[in-house]
Amino acid sequence: MPYIGNEVGNRFVASKAASVYSGNGSTTAFTLEHAVGSDEDILVSVDGVIQEPSVAYAVSSGTTLTFTAAPSSNSGNNIFVYYLFRTVATVDHPSTSSLQATDGTFTAGITGTLQTAAQTNITSVGTLTGFRSTGIDDNADALAITIDGSEHVGLKTTTPSDMYYNDLVVNSGDEGGITILDTSSGQTSLAFADGTSGNARYRGRILYDHSTDSLSIGTAGEQYWTMNSAHIITTPKQPAFSVNKGGTDQTNMSVGDPPTVVTFGTEIFDQNGDFASNTFTAPVTGKYQLTANLYLNQVDSASDYYVLQMITSNRNYQNIFDPDFGQDAGFWTFNVSVLADMDANDTVQIKFYQNNGTAQTEISGSATATFFTGYLVA
Repeated sequence: MPYIGNEVGNRFVASKAASVYSGNGSTTAFTLEHAVGSDEDILVSVDGVIQEPSVAYAVSSGTTLTFTAAPSSNSGNNIFVYYLFRTVATVDHPSTSSLQATDGTFTAGITGTLQTAAQTNITSVGTLTGFRSTGIDDNADALAITIDGSEHVGLKTTTPSDMYYNDLVVNSGDEGGITILDTSSGQTSLAFADGTSGNARYRGRILYDHSTDSLSIGTAGEQYWTMNSAHIITTPKQPAFSVNKGGTDQTNMSVGDPPTVVTFGTEIFDQNGDFASNTFTAPVTGKYQLTANLYLNQVDSASDYYVLQMITSNRNYQNIFDPDFGQDAGFWTFNVSVLADMDANDTVQIKFYQNNGTAQTEISGSATATFFTGYLVA
């Protein structure tokens, strides 16, 4: 019938406030009629004497009351248990009603099918919508995120395990991608790590520096490849060297075997530190562009020939000339330039050879005329 005022609330049945038991002088354990969470959740009286929680009795498994000493066998019900607090059963939310809360914690994951034909939504501050048993969708027909039984994660794909590298698979479809957004002028990175501890776990990264507008690739904390905003690429660890004689002439070269090793006393640069003791050592297998130039003084016309030799571990390269000009030449310049194949740890030296004649020829110490250079091409 009609009434004035608030709607009458649903009626609930009250639970028992106390339980009574009879002691027999030997039984110590009694089953409670309601589950409780701790010893202090009940008030226990034996023969009219209040018992001390956790000393005179304890509650285990929520429903078993165990006395330290068996209660007496006085006639009648001589044990009273008053429920101060109770552990209540869980409540199942009606499947046809909406659920609203400010936050929530799911300790055992989310299971079951949460999407119907009408597509039920779960909305929070971050607007998380539309769950399915195999992943999360975006309130549309297709799944946005899929986590399969092997814990592989797929974005816009339901079969991440079909890929070879499948811990995270992004199906861009067409002209898609992944964006790392940094609104400051700092750095953003894609890092690679191993199983060691601390900062040592970082072994490599691709880094973008917003302040310099440059992209770098490096390992173990150093950048080895950098492209700036003008699309200029630098590789500060790429093997490259340039050496000369530093102004000191190499005099009275020997005649005949063995050839004389040409010395170089000054390094203009030695990127990656691969040149030492007049020798370049290839750090990796590859193709190296090598150039040597010698400026000779007092060339002996009586010698049958002179040879500039570039000696590598795989093969030798040379430039040869006959100095029979009718008289001794005051100076002569000759060189060798080659794209050489070298294996890791192969070496290359420059040697001078005069077949016969007088040991009078000198190699000029001119830094601009006698030099040796090289760099890794590929």
